[in-house]
Amino acid sequence: MTLQEAWQSPIAPGLSWYQATVGPRPAYPKLDGSRRADVAIIGGGYTGLQAAYNLAKGGVDVVLIDANRFGDGASGRNGGQLGTGQRSWPEELEEKIGYERSKALFDLAEDAKRHLLDFAAEQGIDIDFMPGQMNVTHKRSYKRAYMENAEIAATRYGYPHVSFMDQAETQERLGSKLYLYGVRDMGTGHIHPLKLLIGLARVAQAAGASLFEMTPAKAIRQSGGKTLIETDSGTITADRVLIACNGYIGNLEPVTASHVMPIRSFIGATEPLDKFPDVLPGGEAVADSRFVVRYFRKSKDGRLLFGGREAYTADNPRDITQHIRRQIAEIYPALGNINITHAWGGSVGITMPRQPFVRDVMPGVTSIGGYSGHGVMLSNYCGKLYAKTVLGNADDLALFKALNIPPFPGGARMRAPLLFLALSWFALRDRF
Repeated sequence: MTLQEAWQSPIAPGLSWYQATVGPRPAYPKLDGSRRADVAIIGGGYTGLQAAYNLAKGGVDVVLIDANRFGDGASGRNGGQLGTGQRSWPEELEEKIGYERSKALFDLAEDAKRHLLDFAAEQGIDIDFMPGQMNVTHKRSYKRAYMENAEIAATRYGYPHVSFMDQAETQERLGSKLYLYGVRDMGTGHIHPLKLLIGLARVAQAAGASLFEMTPAKAIRQSGGKTLIETDSGTITADRVLIACNGYIGNLEPVTASHVMPIRSFIGATEPLDKFPDVLPGGEAVADSRFVVRYFRKSKDGRLLFGGREAYTADNPRDITQHIRRQIAEIYPALGNINITHAWGGSVGITMPRQPFVRDVMPGVTSIGGYSGHGVMLSNYCGKLYAKTVLGNADDLALFKALNIPPFPGGARMRAPLLFLALSWFALRDRF
Protein backbone atom coordinates (compact mmCIF):
# COMPACT_ATOMS: atom_id res chain seq x y z
CA MET A 1 0.00 0.00 0.00
CA THR A 2 1.36 3.44 -0.87
CA LEU A 3 0.36 7.06 -0.52
CA GLN A 4 1.17 9.69 -3.11
CA GLU A 5 3.73 12.25 -2.09
CA ALA A 6 1.34 15.19 -1.91
CA TRP A 7 1.47 14.37 1.79
CA GLN A 8 2.24 17.37 3.97
CA SER A 9 3.28 16.47 7.47
CA PRO A 10 1.18 18.12 10.18
CA ILE A 11 4.22 18.36 12.50
CA ALA A 12 6.87 19.77 10.15
CA PRO A 13 6.62 22.57 7.58
CA GLY A 14 7.47 22.30 3.92
CA LEU A 15 7.89 19.47 1.43
CA SER A 16 11.47 18.27 1.62
CA TRP A 17 13.78 17.49 -1.27
CA TYR A 18 14.23 14.10 0.38
CA GLN A 19 10.52 13.39 0.09
CA ALA A 20 10.48 14.57 -3.52
CA THR A 21 13.24 12.14 -4.52
CA VAL A 22 12.02 8.89 -2.97
CA GLY A 23 8.74 8.64 -4.85
CA PRO A 24 5.65 7.23 -3.11
CA ARG A 25 6.80 5.82 0.19
CA PRO A 26 5.22 2.85 1.93
CA ALA A 27 2.34 3.54 4.29
CA TYR A 28 1.64 1.49 7.40
CA PRO A 29 -1.78 0.97 9.01
CA LYS A 30 -3.21 2.65 12.07
CA LEU A 31 -3.57 0.57 15.19
CA ASP A 32 -7.03 -0.95 15.28
CA GLY A 33 -7.92 -2.39 18.67
CA SER A 34 -5.95 -3.28 21.76
CA ARG A 35 -2.72 -5.29 21.63
CA ARG A 36 -0.32 -7.12 23.92
CA ALA A 37 3.43 -7.19 23.30
CA ASP A 38 6.70 -8.06 24.95
CA VAL A 39 8.01 -4.60 24.06
CA ALA A 40 6.10 -1.53 22.90
CA ILE A 41 7.89 1.35 21.20
CA ILE A 42 6.60 4.90 20.88
CA GLY A 43 8.26 6.71 17.98
CA GLY A 44 9.02 5.53 14.44
CA GLY A 45 12.33 7.29 13.81
CA TYR A 46 15.78 5.76 13.65
CA THR A 47 15.92 4.83 17.35
CA GLY A 48 12.51 3.16 17.50
CA LEU A 49 12.75 1.34 14.18
CA GLN A 50 16.28 0.05 14.83
CA ALA A 51 15.13 -1.23 18.20
CA ALA A 52 12.07 -2.84 16.61
CA TYR A 53 14.16 -4.52 13.90
CA ASN A 54 16.73 -5.95 16.30
CA LEU A 55 14.14 -7.06 18.83
CA ALA A 56 11.97 -8.76 16.22
CA LYS A 57 15.03 -10.44 14.72
CA GLY A 58 15.77 -11.77 18.22
CA GLY A 59 12.31 -13.30 18.53
CA VAL A 60 10.69 -10.59 20.65
CA ASP A 61 7.05 -9.66 20.05
CA VAL A 62 7.32 -5.92 19.43
CA VAL A 63 4.69 -3.29 18.58
CA LEU A 64 5.72 0.18 17.40
CA ILE A 65 3.45 3.20 17.03
CA ASP A 66 4.05 6.68 15.64
CA ALA A 67 1.74 9.67 15.88
CA ASN A 68 2.39 10.57 12.25
CA ARG A 69 4.07 8.91 9.26
CA PHE A 70 7.50 7.40 9.59
CA GLY A 71 9.95 10.04 8.44
CA ASP A 72 7.86 13.06 9.44
CA GLY A 73 10.19 13.70 12.37
CA ALA A 74 13.89 14.48 12.41
CA SER A 75 14.95 11.05 11.14
CA GLY A 76 13.46 11.72 7.72
CA ARG A 77 14.18 15.46 7.45
CA ASN A 78 17.65 16.07 8.93
CA GLY A 79 20.90 17.36 7.43
CA GLY A 80 22.19 13.86 6.69
CA GLN A 81 25.67 14.38 8.18
CA LEU A 82 27.18 11.48 10.11
CA GLY A 83 29.98 13.32 11.89
CA THR A 84 32.56 11.62 14.08
CA GLY A 85 32.49 10.98 17.83
CA GLN A 86 29.95 12.74 20.00
CA ARG A 87 28.41 16.20 19.60
CA SER A 88 31.43 17.79 21.36
CA TRP A 89 34.99 17.20 20.24
CA PRO A 90 36.67 14.45 22.29
CA GLU A 91 39.14 16.83 23.94
CA GLU A 92 36.21 18.95 25.15
CA LEU A 93 34.52 15.91 26.65
CA GLU A 94 37.80 14.79 28.16
CA GLU A 95 38.00 17.99 30.21
CA LYS A 96 34.58 17.25 31.70
CA ILE A 97 34.49 13.47 32.17
CA GLY A 98 38.10 12.30 31.85
CA TYR A 99 39.99 10.50 29.12
CA GLU A 100 38.74 6.98 29.83
CA ARG A 101 35.05 7.83 29.51
CA SER A 102 35.65 10.23 26.64
CA LYS A 103 37.56 7.54 24.74
CA ALA A 104 34.83 4.98 25.43
CA LEU A 105 32.17 7.35 24.05
CA PHE A 106 34.32 8.13 21.01
CA ASP A 107 34.79 4.43 20.29
CA LEU A 108 31.07 3.82 20.74
CA ALA A 109 30.34 6.53 18.16
CA GLU A 110 32.77 4.90 15.72
CA ASP A 111 30.95 1.61 16.27
CA ALA A 112 27.73 3.50 15.51
CA LYS A 113 29.16 4.82 12.24
CA ARG A 114 30.28 1.37 11.12
CA HIS A 115 26.95 -0.12 12.13
CA LEU A 116 24.97 2.35 10.06
CA LEU A 117 27.03 1.87 6.90
CA ASP A 118 27.24 -1.91 7.30
CA PHE A 119 23.51 -2.16 8.03
CA ALA A 120 22.61 -0.23 4.89
CA ALA A 121 24.95 -2.34 2.76
CA GLU A 122 23.77 -5.65 4.18
CA GLN A 123 20.09 -4.74 3.77
CA GLY A 124 20.51 -3.33 0.27
CA ILE A 125 19.45 0.21 1.25
CA ASP A 126 20.90 2.82 -1.10
CA ILE A 127 21.50 5.79 1.22
CA ASP A 128 23.41 7.99 -1.28
CA PHE A 129 26.53 7.92 0.89
CA MET A 130 29.13 10.54 -0.02
CA PRO A 131 32.48 10.70 1.83
CA GLY A 132 33.93 13.60 3.75
CA GLN A 133 32.99 16.26 6.28
CA MET A 134 34.60 19.60 7.11
CA ASN A 135 34.24 21.60 10.31
CA VAL A 136 35.14 25.24 9.68
CA THR A 137 35.41 28.49 11.62
CA HIS A 138 35.12 32.20 10.88
CA LYS A 139 37.14 33.14 14.00
CA ARG A 140 40.93 33.48 13.92
CA SER A 141 41.09 32.72 17.63
CA TYR A 142 40.02 29.12 16.91
CA LYS A 143 43.08 28.29 14.80
CA ARG A 144 45.06 26.53 17.54
CA ALA A 145 42.04 24.48 18.67
CA TYR A 146 41.48 23.24 15.13
CA MET A 147 45.14 22.36 14.67
CA GLU A 148 45.15 20.49 17.97
CA ASN A 149 41.92 18.66 17.15
CA ALA A 150 43.47 16.88 14.20
CA GLU A 151 46.52 15.87 16.25
CA ILE A 152 44.50 14.73 19.26
CA ALA A 153 42.18 12.65 17.10
CA ALA A 154 45.13 10.74 15.68
CA THR A 155 47.39 10.40 18.72
CA ARG A 156 44.94 10.06 21.62
CA TYR A 157 41.84 8.61 19.98
CA GLY A 158 43.31 6.41 17.25
CA TYR A 159 41.51 8.28 14.49
CA PRO A 160 43.93 9.32 11.70
CA HIS A 161 41.32 10.59 9.24
CA VAL A 162 41.24 14.27 10.32
CA SER A 163 43.59 16.88 8.83
CA PHE A 164 43.95 20.59 9.59
CA MET A 165 43.18 23.04 6.77
CA ASP A 166 44.86 26.44 6.67
CA GLN A 167 43.05 29.47 5.28
CA ALA A 168 43.95 28.81 1.65
CA GLU A 169 42.88 25.17 1.73
CA THR A 170 39.71 25.92 3.69
CA GLN A 171 38.56 28.54 1.23
CA GLU A 172 39.48 26.44 -1.80
CA ARG A 173 37.64 23.36 -0.57
CA LEU A 174 34.56 25.42 0.36
CA GLY A 175 34.64 27.79 -2.58
CA SER A 176 34.02 30.61 -0.09
CA LYS A 177 36.09 33.37 1.51
CA LEU A 178 33.98 33.54 4.67
CA TYR A 179 35.72 30.85 6.71
CA LEU A 180 39.35 30.95 7.83
CA TYR A 181 40.36 27.52 9.10
CA GLY A 182 38.97 24.04 9.35
CA VAL A 183 39.47 20.32 9.77
CA ARG A 184 38.67 17.79 7.07
CA ASP A 185 37.45 14.36 8.13
CA MET A 186 37.60 11.69 5.45
CA GLY A 187 36.56 8.91 7.81
CA THR A 188 32.92 9.93 7.69
CA GLY A 189 30.40 11.38 5.24
CA HIS A 190 26.76 12.19 4.58
CA ILE A 191 23.64 10.36 3.43
CA HIS A 192 20.04 10.68 2.21
CA PRO A 193 18.28 10.28 5.58
CA LEU A 194 14.80 9.45 4.32
CA LYS A 195 16.10 6.60 2.15
CA LEU A 196 17.65 5.09 5.27
CA LEU A 197 14.42 5.57 7.23
CA ILE A 198 12.28 3.94 4.56
CA GLY A 199 14.63 0.97 4.27
CA LEU A 200 14.79 0.59 8.03
CA ALA A 201 11.01 0.42 8.36
CA ARG A 202 10.90 -2.15 5.56
CA VAL A 203 13.39 -4.52 7.20
CA ALA A 204 11.83 -4.05 10.66
CA GLN A 205 8.46 -5.16 9.31
CA ALA A 206 10.07 -8.05 7.41
CA ALA A 207 11.72 -9.18 10.65
CA GLY A 208 8.29 -9.45 12.28
CA ALA A 209 7.79 -6.12 14.05
CA SER A 210 4.22 -4.79 14.08
CA LEU A 211 4.39 -1.21 12.81
CA PHE A 212 1.59 1.36 13.05
CA GLU A 213 1.51 4.93 11.76
CA MET A 214 -0.94 7.75 12.58
CA THR A 215 -1.42 6.31 16.07
CA PRO A 216 -0.59 8.88 18.76
CA ALA A 217 0.16 7.71 22.28
CA LYS A 218 -2.20 9.61 24.58
CA ALA A 219 -0.96 8.43 27.97
CA ILE A 220 1.35 5.95 29.67
CA ARG A 221 0.40 4.27 32.91
CA GLN A 222 1.42 1.19 34.87
CA SER A 223 -0.70 -1.52 36.40
CA GLY A 224 0.00 -5.01 37.69
CA GLY A 225 3.64 -4.98 36.63
CA LYS A 226 2.77 -4.03 33.05
CA THR A 227 2.94 -0.73 31.18
CA LEU A 228 -0.16 0.42 29.33
CA ILE A 229 -0.07 2.85 26.41
CA GLU A 230 -3.40 4.48 25.70
CA THR A 231 -4.29 5.40 22.11
CA ASP A 232 -7.51 6.44 20.39
CA SER A 233 -7.64 2.99 18.81
CA GLY A 234 -7.00 0.84 21.84
CA THR A 235 -4.54 0.04 24.60
CA ILE A 236 -1.14 -1.57 24.16
CA THR A 237 -0.08 -3.65 27.16
CA ALA A 238 3.64 -4.47 27.31
CA ASP A 239 6.28 -5.85 29.63
CA ARG A 240 8.75 -3.15 28.56
CA VAL A 241 8.43 0.18 26.74
CA LEU A 242 10.86 2.32 24.77
CA ILE A 243 10.02 6.02 24.40
CA ALA A 244 11.79 7.23 21.25
CA CYS A 245 9.97 10.49 20.52
CA ASN A 246 13.00 12.80 20.85
CA GLY A 247 12.00 16.39 19.96
CA TYR A 248 8.36 15.38 19.62
CA ILE A 249 7.87 14.16 23.19
CA GLY A 250 5.29 16.87 23.95
CA ASN A 251 3.57 16.22 27.29
CA LEU A 252 3.54 12.45 26.99
CA GLU A 253 6.18 11.77 29.67
CA PRO A 254 7.29 14.56 32.04
CA VAL A 255 10.84 13.40 32.85
CA THR A 256 11.80 13.25 29.19
CA ALA A 257 10.03 16.54 28.47
CA SER A 258 12.03 18.31 31.18
CA HIS A 259 15.36 17.06 29.79
CA VAL A 260 14.80 17.10 26.00
CA MET A 261 13.86 20.44 24.43
CA PRO A 262 12.59 20.76 20.83
CA ILE A 263 14.11 23.52 18.70
CA ARG A 264 13.30 24.28 15.08
CA SER A 265 15.85 23.89 12.31
CA PHE A 266 15.30 24.54 8.61
CA ILE A 267 16.85 23.36 5.35
CA GLY A 268 16.66 24.56 1.78
CA ALA A 269 17.63 22.73 -1.41
CA THR A 270 18.80 24.75 -4.40
CA GLU A 271 18.66 23.88 -8.04
CA PRO A 272 21.74 21.89 -9.22
CA LEU A 273 24.91 24.02 -9.09
CA ASP A 274 26.13 23.14 -12.58
CA LYS A 275 27.20 26.75 -13.17
CA PHE A 276 29.07 26.99 -9.85
CA PRO A 277 31.75 24.25 -9.87
CA ASP A 278 33.82 26.03 -7.20
CA VAL A 279 31.19 25.38 -4.51
CA LEU A 280 32.28 22.33 -2.50
CA PRO A 281 34.21 20.76 -5.40
CA GLY A 282 35.14 17.72 -3.29
CA GLY A 283 31.57 16.99 -2.24
CA GLU A 284 32.21 17.08 1.52
CA ALA A 285 29.57 18.07 4.03
CA VAL A 286 30.21 21.16 6.18
CA ALA A 287 29.34 22.33 9.68
CA ASP A 288 30.60 25.61 11.09
CA SER A 289 31.75 26.66 14.56
CA ARG A 290 28.78 28.85 15.40
CA PHE A 291 26.75 27.95 18.45
CA VAL A 292 23.72 28.21 16.16
CA VAL A 293 25.29 25.89 13.62
CA ARG A 294 25.08 26.32 9.87
CA TYR A 295 25.38 23.01 8.07
CA PHE A 296 25.44 22.37 4.36
CA ARG A 297 26.46 19.88 1.70
CA LYS A 298 25.93 18.92 -1.91
CA SER A 299 23.54 16.18 -2.89
CA LYS A 300 24.45 13.49 -5.38
CA ASP A 301 22.73 15.47 -8.13
CA GLY A 302 24.72 18.61 -7.31
CA ARG A 303 22.24 20.67 -5.26
CA LEU A 304 23.27 22.66 -2.21
CA LEU A 305 21.37 21.46 0.85
CA PHE A 306 21.72 24.25 3.40
CA GLY A 307 20.49 24.25 6.99
CA GLY A 308 20.38 26.76 9.82
CA ARG A 309 18.68 29.87 11.18
CA GLU A 310 19.74 33.01 13.01
CA ALA A 311 17.83 32.05 16.14
CA TYR A 312 15.85 29.02 17.19
CA THR A 313 12.27 29.15 18.39
CA ALA A 314 9.50 26.60 18.61
CA ASP A 315 7.69 28.33 15.75
CA ASN A 316 7.98 28.24 11.98
CA PRO A 317 8.93 31.27 9.87
CA ARG A 318 6.37 32.41 7.36
CA ASP A 319 8.90 32.03 4.56
CA ILE A 320 11.62 29.43 5.15
CA THR A 321 13.22 30.26 1.81
CA GLN A 322 13.92 33.87 2.80
CA HIS A 323 15.87 32.86 5.92
CA ILE A 324 17.87 30.18 4.11
CA ARG A 325 18.67 32.34 1.08
CA ARG A 326 20.10 35.11 3.27
CA GLN A 327 22.49 32.71 4.98
CA ILE A 328 23.55 31.07 1.71
CA ALA A 329 24.38 34.49 0.28
CA GLU A 330 26.61 35.32 3.26
CA ILE A 331 28.77 32.31 2.46
CA TYR A 332 28.33 32.23 -1.31
CA PRO A 333 27.48 35.72 -2.63
CA ALA A 334 27.26 34.37 -6.19
CA LEU A 335 24.30 32.22 -5.08
CA GLY A 336 22.30 35.18 -3.77
CA ASN A 337 19.64 34.68 -6.44
CA ILE A 338 19.86 30.91 -6.80
CA ASN A 339 16.53 29.12 -7.14
CA ILE A 340 15.57 27.26 -3.95
CA THR A 341 13.39 24.40 -5.10
CA HIS A 342 12.47 22.94 -1.71
CA ALA A 343 12.45 24.32 1.85
CA TRP A 344 11.45 22.46 4.98
CA GLY A 345 11.99 22.20 8.70
CA GLY A 346 11.41 20.16 11.81
CA SER A 347 12.21 19.78 15.49
CA VAL A 348 15.60 18.75 16.83
CA GLY A 349 15.74 17.37 20.37
CA ILE A 350 18.53 18.95 22.42
CA THR A 351 19.73 18.59 26.00
CA MET A 352 21.54 21.10 28.20
CA PRO A 353 25.03 19.56 27.70
CA ARG A 354 24.28 18.51 24.08
CA GLN A 355 24.66 14.83 24.98
CA PRO A 356 22.06 12.06 24.56
CA PHE A 357 19.42 11.55 27.21
CA VAL A 358 19.08 7.86 28.10
CA ARG A 359 17.18 7.04 31.25
CA ASP A 360 14.74 4.59 32.79
CA VAL A 361 11.87 6.96 33.54
CA MET A 362 9.55 4.32 35.04
CA PRO A 363 10.01 0.66 35.91
CA GLY A 364 10.55 -1.10 32.59
CA VAL A 365 10.22 2.15 30.62
CA THR A 366 13.34 3.58 28.93
CA SER A 367 13.48 6.95 27.19
CA ILE A 368 16.16 7.74 24.58
CA GLY A 369 16.63 11.02 22.74
CA GLY A 370 18.23 14.45 22.89
CA TYR A 371 20.89 13.77 20.25
CA SER A 372 21.31 17.54 19.80
CA GLY A 373 21.92 17.58 16.07
CA HIS A 374 24.31 14.63 16.10
CA GLY A 375 21.79 11.84 15.89
CA VAL A 376 21.96 10.19 12.47
CA MET A 377 24.36 7.48 13.55
CA LEU A 378 23.88 7.68 17.34
CA SER A 379 20.11 7.27 17.16
CA ASN A 380 20.37 4.17 15.01
CA TYR A 381 22.96 2.66 17.30
CA CYS A 382 21.06 3.50 20.49
CA GLY A 383 18.11 1.60 19.07
CA LYS A 384 20.31 -1.42 18.50
CA LEU A 385 21.89 -1.13 21.97
CA TYR A 386 18.45 -0.95 23.58
CA ALA A 387 17.50 -4.18 21.82
CA LYS A 388 20.73 -5.83 22.95
CA THR A 389 19.94 -4.84 26.52
CA VAL A 390 16.44 -6.32 26.34
CA LEU A 391 17.79 -9.49 24.77
CA GLY A 392 20.27 -9.79 27.64
CA ASN A 393 23.45 -9.55 25.61
CA ALA A 394 24.95 -6.31 26.95
CA ASP A 395 24.22 -2.95 28.50
CA ASP A 396 26.25 -0.56 26.40
CA LEU A 397 23.60 2.07 27.05
CA ALA A 398 25.19 2.36 30.50
CA LEU A 399 27.75 4.78 29.02
CA PHE A 400 24.96 7.17 28.12
CA LYS A 401 22.93 6.55 31.28
CA ALA A 402 25.94 7.64 33.33
CA LEU A 403 26.11 11.07 31.67
CA ASN A 404 24.98 14.02 33.74
CA ILE A 405 22.00 15.41 31.83
CA PRO A 406 20.33 18.08 33.98
CA PRO A 407 16.79 19.28 33.28
CA PHE A 408 16.24 22.60 31.56
CA PRO A 409 15.59 25.35 34.12
CA GLY A 410 12.33 27.14 34.52
CA GLY A 411 9.81 24.34 34.75
CA ALA A 412 7.26 23.49 32.09
CA ARG A 413 6.06 27.08 31.57
CA MET A 414 9.42 28.86 31.44
CA ARG A 415 11.68 26.34 29.66
CA ALA A 416 10.89 27.53 26.13
CA PRO A 417 11.11 31.30 26.83
CA LEU A 418 14.42 30.88 28.68
CA LEU A 419 15.81 28.74 25.88
CA PHE A 420 14.78 31.33 23.29
CA LEU A 421 16.60 34.05 25.21
CA ALA A 422 19.73 31.93 25.62
CA LEU A 423 19.91 30.88 21.97
CA SER A 424 19.24 34.42 20.78
CA TRP A 425 22.17 35.57 22.92
CA PHE A 426 24.45 32.91 21.44
CA ALA A 427 23.28 33.79 17.92
CA LEU A 428 24.33 37.40 18.61
CA ARG A 429 27.73 36.24 19.89
CA ASP A 430 28.22 34.17 16.73
CA ARG A 431 28.42 37.39 14.73
CA PHE A 432 31.55 38.60 16.48
